Amino acid sequence: MKISIQSLHFTSNQQLNDFVADKTNKLATIYKKIESADVTLKLDNSEDADNKVCEIRLAVPGNDLFAKRQSSSFEVALIEVVNALESQLRKIK
Repeated sequence: MKISIQSLHFTSNQQLNDFVADKTNKLATIYKKIESADVTLKLDNSEDADNKVCEIRLAVPGNDLFAKRQSSSFEVALIEVVNALESQLRKIK
């Protein structure tokens, strides 16, 4: 599975990129036909503490799967997105 990570309005460090790759690769163990994952991490311009947004689009045969979550940290948002995609993958499996 090919993973592309894009960070908007900030520069992500290697530790965050490794965490994203590790959690996203977990999805490939559930569904083997995932072609690629496009991960977008961005900072929202709100004054709220929950200004970190994580979006993942999975390219699978048929319709692509998509999930988006917003939280106070990228790690929490990523875990929530991966959990949402896991349930979507289990439904199509």
